[in-house]
Amino acid sequence: MFTGSLTAIVTPFRNGRVDEAAFKNLIEFQIANGTNGIVPCGTTGESATLSYEEHYRVIELAIQSAAGRMPVIAGTGSNSTAETIALTKHAEKAGAEAALLITPYYNKPTQQGLFEHYRAVASEVGLPILLYNVPGRTSVNMLPETVARLSEIKNIVGIKEATGNLQQVSDVLEYSKKGFIVLSGDDFTTLPLLAIGGHGVISVTSNVVPGMVSDMIKAFEAGKLDEAKRLHFRLQPLHRAMFLETNPIPVKTALAMKGMIDGEMRLPLTAMTEANRATLSSALKELGAFSKGGQR
Repeated sequence: MFTGSLTAIVTPFRNGRVDEAAFKNLIEFQIANGTNGIVPCGTTGESATLSYEEHYRVIELAIQSAAGRMPVIAGTGSNSTAETIALTKHAEKAGAEAALLITPYYNKPTQQGLFEHYRAVASEVGLPILLYNVPGRTSVNMLPETVARLSEIKNIVGIKEATGNLQQVSDVLEYSKKGFIVLSGDDFTTLPLLAIGGHGVISVTSNVVPGMVSDMIKAFEAGKLDEAKRLHFRLQPLHRAMFLETNPIPVKTALAMKGMIDGEMRLPLTAMTEANRATLSSALKELGAFSKGGQR
C-alpha cells in the first residue's frame, strides 16, 4: 500500500494563504498520472512554516480530495514528542492511511532517544507509521541498528531513507524485520535502491512529471530493466535541477512555470535566482514537460 511512486506534494500559496483550489488540482494531476500515494505536510510541503490550523487543514483537504483513490501519508513529525503525538492523532482521526514522522530536529537526540520518541508515538496511535531519516535537514542520523529495533514495533511499517547513502540503505534492508518498507527519499537513488530490494520513493520530482517517475518504477517491477534505466538517466537532469536551491524552491518554481500553481514561497524561502531558473527551464524543456503530451 505504501510502495511505488509516492509524491511529497507541495503546499501552494496565494496571497499568503493555502491555495486550496490549486492543491486539489495538484492531487487530481497525481491521480491521473499513476502516482501510488501522496505525502502532504512534509519537507516539500513547507510544514515548518504552516500554522497548526493550516497543517490540519492541508491534511484534511488531501484526504478529502484523494477520496480513497490513493493513500494519503500525512507528515506529522516534530522535534517535540508530545506535538508529534497530537499531530499524528489528528491525521488518524481525519482518515489518513499512514503518517510520516521525521526524526526530531535541532535537539539532536541520541539513538536511544530516537527509539523512545518513535515508540512513544506508536503506542498512542493505531495508524501505520513511516520513519523519516534525513540528517542533512535534522543534524541527526538514525542508524540502521535503531531502525531495525523500531521495525519490530507492530505499527512502524517502514522508512523514508534520505541519507543518499546506499550502504546505509542496504544495512537497513538487511537488519530490519522482513516486510519492512524501505523508500528512497532522494530521487536520484530510487532505481539503485529498488535494485537492492527497496520498495519505491517519496519523490520531489514526481510533483512535476509523476507519470515518468511512476513508469520507471513500473518498468523495474515488470523486469524491463533497460527501460527503467533509460528513464532513470532521462530524469537525472531534472532531479539535479530540483536541488539547485533549497527544496521546495525549485519544484514550486517548476510547477509555476507549468501554470499549475502561483509559485509563492514563505519566508525564509525566497524566489529562485534567474540563473537557476534558466537551468530548471532547460531541464523541463528537455523532458517535454511544457507540452501537452509531456504533462506526465
